[in-house]
Amino acid sequence: MSQLGSFIWGTADILRGPYKASQYGNVILPMTILRRLDCVLEEHRTTIEPLVERFGNNPELLSAQVQRATGLPFYNTSPWTLKTLLGDPKGIEANLKHYVNGFSDNMDVFERFKLADEIATMAEKNILYIVVERFSKIDLHPKTVANAEMGDLYEYLIRTFNESSNEAPGEHFTPRDAIRLLVDLVFAGDDEALSTPGTIRSIYDPTVGTGGMLSIAEEHLIGSSDRPGLNPQAQLRLYGQEWNDHSYAVCKSDLLIKGYDSSNIQLGDTLADDKFAGQTFDYCMSNPPYGDDWKASQSAVMEDLKELGSSSRFYAGGDKPKQNVPAVSDGQMLFLQHVVGKLRPKVKGGGRGGIVMNGSPLFNGAAESGPSNIRKWLLEHDLVDAIVALPTDMFYNTGIATYIWIVDNNKPEERQGKVQLIDGTDFYQKMRKKLGDKGREISETNRSTIVKLYDDYVDTEHCRIVPIEEFAYWLVTVERPQRDEHGEVITNTRGKKQPDTALRDTERVPFTYGGNTQGDGGRQETIQAYFDAEVKPYVPDAWVDEKKTKIGYEIPFTRFFYRYQPPRPLEEIDAELHQVTTEILQLLNEVTA
Repeated sequence: MSQLGSFIWGTADILRGPYKASQYGNVILPMTILRRLDCVLEEHRTTIEPLVERFGNNPELLSAQVQRATGLPFYNTSPWTLKTLLGDPKGIEANLKHYVNGFSDNMDVFERFKLADEIATMAEKNILYIVVERFSKIDLHPKTVANAEMGDLYEYLIRTFNESSNEAPGEHFTPRDAIRLLVDLVFAGDDEALSTPGTIRSIYDPTVGTGGMLSIAEEHLIGSSDRPGLNPQAQLRLYGQEWNDHSYAVCKSDLLIKGYDSSNIQLGDTLADDKFAGQTFDYCMSNPPYGDDWKASQSAVMEDLKELGSSSRFYAGGDKPKQNVPAVSDGQMLFLQHVVGKLRPKVKGGGRGGIVMNGSPLFNGAAESGPSNIRKWLLEHDLVDAIVALPTDMFYNTGIATYIWIVDNNKPEERQGKVQLIDGTDFYQKMRKKLGDKGREISETNRSTIVKLYDDYVDTEHCRIVPIEEFAYWLVTVERPQRDEHGEVITNTRGKKQPDTALRDTERVPFTYGGNTQGDGGRQETIQAYFDAEVKPYVPDAWVDEKKTKIGYEIPFTRFFYRYQPPRPLEEIDAELHQVTTEILQLLNEVTA
């Protein structure tokens, strides 16, 4: 990575002047992809050239012949390579465009970068030959630069160039250590099936970015040159959707190089236009943007709910469309609903998903609001398997608290009716040098510790097994009567006490208060017991307006891991104050002496 970094910034020096720093990626990213493809094609050129001559007029037949002969799902019909382009300096602009246009139709990635325009700009500024020469000399073949390392490079470039243009890099880049933990946790519930030779599994990422989650999942299962996989004989089907052109281009080219079906990576807004409508998957993994509004997708989302009802991917929340979507200011929970909706049905074996979100989906929204209803639906349908709190300062553009939600529509019997909460905030190591806001990382040892907590499934200092009823509560409205100027209670014509809206209050009554085990069925008795013990002794004239009672669900994660810290002894505080006072007096004496 250090050598590649030196190469990249050396190229940036060449671009400086004709290009602003925020524009470097428009050249460096597509040229990096082009050189990697160039390296892969080089070893097959003598095989592909005669096939092009014979089947060049029939792209579909040519594609089939190339794949059968080389294993590559793409080809190039041009006679050029980056190295041979250097032999004709005067024609390098036209020849390079010809080379780029010579790729098979499924390699549409260079259109997303508008590389033809950049080639023309570099030619006009007399730097095209220098850039091509520079890229022609670096070896980016997968045997030299592994896929995982290349993925790191791509994401480093995207993050760096986005920072230069003041964009939010977290939308595009999830740190590898966080991805590895998510993948391990998602796969942890299916180790037995994944160890069977020939197992076929599908993995889908609706916010695929540059494909980091898909690559790590592949590495975990199949393995790599330096990391043994869980089941090298398994077969994977990788799917993803991305709406950022550059990230989409990187992801698609990476999967094509590895031999996957390029049609499984689609470009578009996942919320507004599901490119895999009707399809479900064994595993779904996602890191959606935090705090981004979904106004642009709102009409499509609501139409989806209206037309499809309980079959909608956003149905988790109930039958009333306007009451089962989150606030338009933050679309995280829509992606959570989408992930749940894309899991393979239980009757077909079920599916598992992992999604990274910030803390707001745990508790945002009042009782019977969209977020609360979504939590209610997911918990009552027993779809939430575990929630893991990550260390802060884990991501490149934010230091806020983040959580991994693991969802499962076919939970093992021992996990049914419960949610496992894991406090992973203490399991990290400090980085020698911060990268943006990222100053901490989850080491392999840290990751193993967290996964073991998940597998052990017992209550410990860092793990709580919580029945779903403990997340539910009734929001009750407590009224107090109006009084006239003489202190008399005001009643209506039927003798009913009139409430004073200025004195109105609400109370949260946990479903489990007083040992209630009947859920909502024990509403009246539990609320009355709470009222008699917690309210009436302090406001004897109060009453509960039962018509206003609402059901809410929230997950107060930190409350389950609260550890009482006793106050310091007064003697210790006095001694410290005395020491500080003495030091101050000494300093004053030195100044006035």
